[in-house]
Amino acid sequence: MTIDGPPAAARTDWLDWLRRRLFAGPIDVIVTLAGLGLVVWWGPALFNWLFVDAIWREAGSEACGTPGAGACWAVIEARGRLILFGLYPFEQHWRSATACAVIIAVAVLSCIPAVWTPFRLSTVWIVGFSTFYILMSGGIFGLASVGTEQWGGLALTLFIFASVSIIGMPLSILLALARRSELPVIRWLAAFSIDLTRSFPLLTILFAAALIVPFVLPQWLQGDKLYRIIGAFAFFFACYQAEIIRGGLQAIPAGQYEAAESLGLGYWRRVWLIMLPQAFRNALPPTINQFVITFKDTSIVIIIGLFEVLASGNAAFGTAKWTHSYVEVYVFIALIYFVFVFSLSRYGAFLERRMRIGHD
Repeated sequence: MTIDGPPAAARTDWLDWLRRRLFAGPIDVIVTLAGLGLVVWWGPALFNWLFVDAIWREAGSEACGTPGAGACWAVIEARGRLILFGLYPFEQHWRSATACAVIIAVAVLSCIPAVWTPFRLSTVWIVGFSTFYILMSGGIFGLASVGTEQWGGLALTLFIFASVSIIGMPLSILLALARRSELPVIRWLAAFSIDLTRSFPLLTILFAAALIVPFVLPQWLQGDKLYRIIGAFAFFFACYQAEIIRGGLQAIPAGQYEAAESLGLGYWRRVWLIMLPQAFRNALPPTINQFVITFKDTSIVIIIGLFEVLASGNAAFGTAKWTHSYVEVYVFIALIYFVFVFSLSRYGAFLERRMRIGHD
């Protein structure tokens, strides 16, 4: 019996893909060959450092940093809890881990088309986010109370991202509609707020929320620093997302509005049934990109003193025993960011194919 290999058509498609993606022009050929050269030159040494010569257990960590030793992954075993949970009480880490699993499950459920109805989606997010918050803060159901100043690590990063998304998305819709309002005062106020916010870097806005707002507000109105930062971050997100939604609204043919009016639909029914579904469809690629940017921007809060996953990583190698293992810690944190960001981007590509928006 002989094995003929893949069909000729499959081989042709594969070679055509290589030609279009890797050898389309002279520059593509040079970059591809240079990349292959780097892989051949550094690949074996990098593989040995990452896996073959690596030190995996804390019991053998005394060999870390010695000549010929590979990556010291023992730091992840010894300090991994600090990276993932930050300053959260050690005996309560199960709550922080469960809260992370809940918010990730909510995100996964939100990606299933069967959940894409206003009632189901809002129910999933309200129940999931409430469960996350109860687990993290405690104070009820026999759970010990844990203040936000002790939240940290991956759990705090996910909390900030989820809070900004939940608050910012509805606010962005209102801002986009306000900027297209027929009432001049509402339209000008929305335009001024959006343009002013977009003219400042995110770090400036978060600094103002964390450090300046307490000087101009009475004590009873200041609130927790974490919540002030989330509110400012959410408004920043909403201003950018409002412009994305406004672009999606502008892409809707005028005949859609006229047809809705001729059917006797009121303004909010036109918005809910006709305008917003098409606007989100038109604005899907930049919306996914905005979520990716927002998740990465959560690392900025390290500068304001919040103990998110990057700050926890810095603390993980901050002792004399693990000072030499900062590369391994940063690789581990980069892997965390990569998993979440890559998953978001691939899901965005799936939605584009499903809705026939993007084309390769």
